[in-house]
Amino acid sequence: MSDTPLYQPLGGNDMPRFGGIATMMRLPHVTSSAELDACFVGVPFDLGTSNRSGTRFGPRQIRSESVLLRPYNMATRAAPFDALRVADIGDVAINPYNLLDSIKLIEAAYDGIVSSGCRPISLGGDHTIALPILRALHRKYGKIGLIHVDAHADVNDTMFGEKIAHGTPFRRAVEEGLLDCQRVVQIGLRGTGYTAEDFDWCRDQGFKVVQVEDCWNKSLTPLMEEVRARVAGGPVYLSFDIDGIDPAYAPGTGTPEIAGLTVPQALEIIRGAWGLDIVGADLVEVSPPYDPIGTTALLGANLAYEMLCVLPGVPRR
Repeated sequence: MSDTPLYQPLGGNDMPRFGGIATMMRLPHVTSSAELDACFVGVPFDLGTSNRSGTRFGPRQIRSESVLLRPYNMATRAAPFDALRVADIGDVAINPYNLLDSIKLIEAAYDGIVSSGCRPISLGGDHTIALPILRALHRKYGKIGLIHVDAHADVNDTMFGEKIAHGTPFRRAVEEGLLDCQRVVQIGLRGTGYTAEDFDWCRDQGFKVVQVEDCWNKSLTPLMEEVRARVAGGPVYLSFDIDGIDPAYAPGTGTPEIAGLTVPQALEIIRGAWGLDIVGADLVEVSPPYDPIGTTALLGANLAYEMLCVLPGVPRR
């Protein structure tokens, strides 16, 4: 790339954390990803939700809570801002009156973001946004491997007769040939289903499905060794629905399910993706109206930062 300087988050000793402009981690806001290695981008979209709306406010509150983050990861010693050009490129301007038009707008925006090789970390927004993002990534990289953390499989054929909603993106992605199905892992699935076979469709496609009961009361570090071996060898997308985490820790979401993953397990999953060719990631389904204190958004901000820390080219000090 060019000689564009490395950006650093605005420090808490330079501006109080309650002051300044609330970009992600108080990074500079730039209008183009052309000179960036990675970017944070908001997608304030919730037209695909099936229960509680409000994820359109997710990117804004995640950014607000991200002021507490600092540049260096003290657990992994990752130092993303020492090597990658990273900035906040703002939000995709969706159409709040038209779901299908919004999908087209998101897809076009991500075509532009990934064209230069920039790796987007997306702040949702509901999980519908994964479909247009995967379409853009597929045009750039070909078939994509996927690590999908969620309470739900999101492989419904339709919802109220509609083919595109937050419960359908990965069914559409399979049908459209966007995914390398042998390199897809779903972690944390749980709850009740419309049929007893709801998760079997995923297995029939070749996905590895790790239901939450297989995660209870244990470290997920050994699991992630298996996941890395399975999804390695090509581009990988990390899609993290905040409802994958137990609602005791993340109540601010539209479709909460009991008995979910813990926060340490979420960190083990993301940190366990280190070494993969991650071409993009998302953190979706944060719904601020259901957690006005901001705990869910704070967690989302931290998870998005952890995603940045496992991108290719990030050094460890």
